Amino acid sequence: MSSTFLGMPAAPPRSPYGSGNLRGDEKFPKAAHHELRNDQLRRNLRKATHTIRGKRLNVTAELPDWEALRDAGSAIKTDTMNRLPELLEQLERKVTEAGGTVHWARDADEANAIVTRLVAATGSEEVIKVKSMATQEIGLNEHLESQGVRAYETDLAELIVQLADDKPSHILVPAIHRNRDEIREIFLKEIPGVDPELNAVPAELAAAARAYLREKFMTTKVAISGANFGIAETGTLSVVESEGNGRMCLTLPETLITVMGIEKVLPRYEDLEVFFQLLPRSSTGERMNPYTSLWTGVTPGDGPQEFHLVLLDNGRTAALADSVGREALNCIRCSACLNVCPVYERAGGHAYGSTYPGPIGAVLTPQLAGMHAAKDDPNSSLPYASSLCGACFDACPVKIDIPSLLVELRHQNTEQSGRTVEQAAMKAAAAVMARPGLYTTAQKAAGLGRVVAGRDKKITRLPAPFDGWSESRDLAAPPKQTFRDWFASDAGRATLGAAAREGAESRAESATPATDDSEEQR
Repeated sequence: MSSTFLGMPAAPPRSPYGSGNLRGDEKFPKAAHHELRNDQLRRNLRKATHTIRGKRLNVTAELPDWEALRDAGSAIKTDTMNRLPELLEQLERKVTEAGGTVHWARDADEANAIVTRLVAATGSEEVIKVKSMATQEIGLNEHLESQGVRAYETDLAELIVQLADDKPSHILVPAIHRNRDEIREIFLKEIPGVDPELNAVPAELAAAARAYLREKFMTTKVAISGANFGIAETGTLSVVESEGNGRMCLTLPETLITVMGIEKVLPRYEDLEVFFQLLPRSSTGERMNPYTSLWTGVTPGDGPQEFHLVLLDNGRTAALADSVGREALNCIRCSACLNVCPVYERAGGHAYGSTYPGPIGAVLTPQLAGMHAAKDDPNSSLPYASSLCGACFDACPVKIDIPSLLVELRHQNTEQSGRTVEQAAMKAAAAVMARPGLYTTAQKAAGLGRVVAGRDKKITRLPAPFDGWSESRDLAAPPKQTFRDWFASDAGRATLGAAAREGAESRAESATPATDDSEEQR
């Protein structure tokens, strides 16, 4: 009887990373260095983030159960991630039952191909869009343009970015880096037939954009949207926005195509009660969104008569497989973390190189697209684009522990990087500290650093490979006397002896029982 070798058990292959606009051209420190030179950008960011931050604090303080709402939102999202496959299958079933069609896209290329095919089937060469992070992530506009289809952004900030051939720099306010004078110049240059006397008053700028978009709303047969939430229980999709452009895109065209990240699903319709309180307060500082649109499949004679839902993975399954990092998928894209982040406030969104900037982008982007998927990968620098102050955790409406996730990603990056100068330095330090004699010698040698210190007793520049440290911080000059030297000196022994005597006297006093007056009288 012969035996058959079945091989050793092995882990299944990991899910592929995502593609699209999830990787910059240069690492964060270098990109941020360029952005820091833009004084106008920094003024715009400071004003906008501080304004939104103040409004958020006011409206969240009104709710006595705000922390309980955050707990509920966190619990719902955690439950969702724990059973994501079954919820997605339920969502597909319910959307199909309601007359919609569901498509599954493994990555940006598949999603773009699906949407392009669906648009081509309608015969339209134009589409209107309501703001969607997912379509920015996959680079849909650029792909459609390469196929002869023009996409018109209808959100005002997204329109500004598109007309300027720019990139969004904020999750909620994509044109946060532009001021009204810059917007006026963009409109004068890019909008056909705009009044040459157009001024920079916000109301008049909005009116010019409205007139430009009105014709598109009324004549374009295909709309593309994102989704804030998808409800597995009913097959309902939801978009929340502040301008009404979303309502126009979701009701007027004949065909509606929604691209939704698979993490946006929620189990029950009643879960919206929690998130419709958390999202507007955390994002715009409002008690509720001005426009909240809900639709379920197709309704004969009312709204689009053809509905397609594209469920986008693009690295989300890879993130879900990380037992620690998967918490980042709980994000509801409110941007509260960006508005409180001191790093984002100074560097802006473009420095992150990804569709997702700020603290959540520094966590989410490396998980979706990897940190070592390209040579000298810019994503490997993103987990370090943080002071770890914790403000993002305090602001997050679903309590994502972003600082802890950043530390975990730093650990993962170190493990994947192989042997580096940093690792060699740490091993050398460990070897020295394990040998008291060698450690004492090293301390004495470090005293030579006083020679290169300036008059302010600071070392401002270190030689390679340690120059990375001194690029952004100063190093205090070593003291003339180490603690060990002081400890062994006459002065040290005298000081320690005096402290010991003082401690003994204090303990003796506390051990003596208090004498009651009545005891003395007796």
